[in-house]
Formats: sequence, C-alpha cells, structure tokens
Amino acid sequence: MLEVDNILEKCGDFSRQQRIMLVLCSLLNLLSAIHFLSNPIINYVPKYWCADGLDPGAPPPKESSCKPLYNNSTNSDTCNKYNYELHMGFQSFVSEKNWICDEGWKIRKGQAYFLAGRLISSLFMGYLADILGRVPILILTNVIATSGNFLTIFNMNVDLFCIFRFVCGFVINTNVTFIRILIVEYMRPSLRTVCLNICSGFFICLGMASTSWIVALIGNWRRFMLFDSLPIFVMPIFVIFVPESVQWLISRKKYDKAIASLKRVAKINGRQIDDSVFEEFIEDCKFSQQNTKKNPNLLHLLRMPRLRRIFLIMLLELTVILFYRELIKHHIRHLNISPFVRSSSLITSILPASLVVIILQDRIGRKALALTILLLIVLFILLPSVLLLHAANPSTPLLLTIYVFGSVFFQLAFLSNIQYTLELVPTCVRSQAMGAIFFIAYVLYICKGYILNLREVFVLLPEMILGVIAFMGACFCLLLPETMNRTLPCSLEDGEKLGNDEHWYTFGCTKKRTQPEELENSLAA
Repeated sequence: MLEVDNILEKCGDFSRQQRIMLVLCSLLNLLSAIHFLSNPIINYVPKYWCADGLDPGAPPPKESSCKPLYNNSTNSDTCNKYNYELHMGFQSFVSEKNWICDEGWKIRKGQAYFLAGRLISSLFMGYLADILGRVPILILTNVIATSGNFLTIFNMNVDLFCIFRFVCGFVINTNVTFIRILIVEYMRPSLRTVCLNICSGFFICLGMASTSWIVALIGNWRRFMLFDSLPIFVMPIFVIFVPESVQWLISRKKYDKAIASLKRVAKINGRQIDDSVFEEFIEDCKFSQQNTKKNPNLLHLLRMPRLRRIFLIMLLELTVILFYRELIKHHIRHLNISPFVRSSSLITSILPASLVVIILQDRIGRKALALTILLLIVLFILLPSVLLLHAANPSTPLLLTIYVFGSVFFQLAFLSNIQYTLELVPTCVRSQAMGAIFFIAYVLYICKGYILNLREVFVLLPEMILGVIAFMGACFCLLLPETMNRTLPCSLEDGEKLGNDEHWYTFGCTKKRTQPEELENSLAA
C-alpha cells in the first residue's frame, strides 16, 4: 500500500498548516450548521387563525384555523386576513407570505426542491470532487448555496422560490463529507478522530445550538437569510490557506501538483526538505501505481468484491441510523414544546456524542465501535417503544428524556459511521462513494412513512423490523477491516487489499498496528 503518510510526516502532519486548516474548517462548520437550520426555519409555520370578524383584543384559538372562527364574518368559507402567534417575536417567511391553508402547497414544494438539491448534489458534487479536487468543489458548493440564501430575500414567485431552495440544498451533504475528507487526508492517523470530532462535533454543535436564539434575536427571516450568507466571505481565505489534498493528487497521478502542495505545506510548517526526498517519493508513487486503474470511478469500485461489500455494509448501517432517528422523532411527535427548545435539545446532543467517539474510537477501534453501536440500536429501538406502550399518558419529562438520550446515541452512531466509511473507501473515489451512500440512504429514508404505517398491523412491527435489520448489520460489521492507525487506501487496489490479513474476530483493541516502522516512530514523537 502506498504510504503517503510518510511524506506528510516529513512535511508536518500536525503543525502550523494543519492547525490553520482546522481553524478554517471549524469556522466553515459553524456557519454550515447555521445554514443547515435555515431550511426548517424558513419552513416554520407558527400558529395561525383567521382574523376576519374578530375583535382586536380577542384571545387566539387553541389550534390553527383556516376558516373564520365566528359567523359574523362576511364569508364563512374563505378568509381574507390571518393573525399569527409569532414565537419570541420572530417574523417567519410563512407568516409574511401567508403560505398556509390553500397556499400551503407552495412551502411544501420548496421543501421538495430543497431535498432534491441535497440529494443531487451528493452524487454530482461527489463525482466532481474526485475529478476536479476537494477544495474547488467545496468552495463552489458554498458559494452556490449562500447565493441561493441571499436571493431568497427578494420578493419572488413560487417558481423562483423553488429554484433558490434547490440551490440552497447543495451544501448540506457536501460540507458534511468534504470538510471531513480534507481533514482525514492531511492529518496523521492517530489524530484523525480527535481533529474530526473537535472540528465537526464541537463547532457544529455550537453553531446549531446558537442558531435558534440568533433567529429570535434577529427577529426577521430576511435578516437571518442575510446573516446566513456569511460563508461566502470565508471562501477567499479558504483558497489562500488550504492546499489541495496531496493524497487525492497522488491518486490522480498529478505528481507535479502534489509536490507543489507538499512544498507549500513544508514551507508553512517551517520544514526544510531536500528535493531528492520528493523525487524519491514520486518514484515510489509511480512504481506503486503501475497497475492501478486510470481515472477510476464508483462503477469500478462496485466491480471489486471486497470494496463492494464494504460499500453495501456501510450503506446499510447509515440507513439503519437514519431510520432510528425517525423513530426518535416519532416518539415525541405530540410533545408540546417550543420548536426552538426542541431543536436546541437535539443539537446539544452532538457534543457528548463527539466526546464519546473521541474516547472510544481510538481505544477499541472503528470496527468494535460500529458493532457495539448497531447492537445497542437494537436495544434502544425496542426499549422506548415498550415504555411508551405501557404508559397511558406519557409525561413530558419522560418523552423529552427519550428524545435527548436517543438523539445523543443517534449522533454517536452517525459520527462514527462517517469517519469509518471515509477511512475504508479509497482516496480516488472517496467523494463519489460517500455521495452515493448519502444519496441511496436518504432515498430509502424518504420511504419512512411506509415503515411507520405498519403500526396499523401491529403496534411494535416497525421497531421489530428495524431491530432485525440492525442486528443483521451488526453481523455484517464483522466482515469489515479495521482502519485504526492505518494509512488510508489510495487506489482501488489498495482498498481491495485492506484487511486481507485480518479475520472476522480481529478488532483494533486486540491487534498490533501494521504501519511501517518509520511511521510508527513519527506518531510516537
């Protein structure tokens, strides 16, 4: 296997350049978290009622209503004006446009376009990132998405609104994957977990937890959309200080650009390296890549037995995790609390989940943690359902406890799955594979309603089906190779050979590392 980590260690695999990258990626994650919540915020529908025929001081009804409340209105079937109960004084998009009742289809259409943009960008931008590079596509998607947010501010018809929502969806999945890809491809193996979960876990948690209260402070959806356009000012700094991934350049056999990136990293890190070291490294790369596929893509990956098996197992695990989240949300569907409090409760679960991943993932290994998570999902799927089934009127504290605890476990499972998948998939098709996994998993997730409707047959049937699938996924995890403290596979051939010397019972906490002695010494330094 090509050991790119060796040359990165000489240039500095956790020095000034990597710290600058972490700061910028953390800032981008924080702003991306705000953008992620802009969609539910713009779709938020406050309580409303018809104002026709009402006295100015009349109390609001208990529930939203599309028709006039009293018979003294001029028309008993239609409403000309609505009143809204603005939460914390926030003037929402829906309350300004009156896209409710007969006009409610407009906001639902915009949501469908947003989801379409999110799914299409996963595949399309993932493909482009493996062809054109991680950095330019990351910048492109953020510029597109922030432009969509900015243009949403202006008055528009429903068609323009849908187009802008489609554009805004582009950045959601790409930021989740591309930022993580850059970090794992530039950091030493022993620090991947810590850096990923500080950069993503802490700052995404900070951004999301503060968004609801920023919204309340700003007080208007237009000002919030303007605030959400801030990432566009980070992009020029990103271009200047974040070099293209050396591992990706090597995987695409762009050796001259790889050397330029390595020299740039070494210069920023204050390392003096002879040109002969780079020349020797390139010769090793050319020798190692003599028999590798030229311009590989996702279809080539799916033709290779071991990589195809890895792809399908990680897809199954992510799908189970997403359905588990839907069950959590289903349990608290009747919980009458503020949407701001509810979103903050969900979001603050990211931080403890990140800490658990940092503590466990580099101790017991990726494979053992993935196996444990899927086995615990089986338990956590059934236990809350049984508790709620036997509780005639479940209390708000019980529902909120189930919601928060389930959210922590969901975040733990999601963060662990993303990192493990990144380390298993070869560099040459990493973005494409991640995009395809996200695309297929979320398409399957759209069918969640059919699974939940099985409650009409038997009240616990959805939980039983998902529990069986989760247990099967846990068994399949035993077939995965361990990636803890190992060099990332660069080519498809490297990925196919990864873990050939391991058994189904081999875990990171029970086996010795297989890195070369030089890399071992560098990590211990």
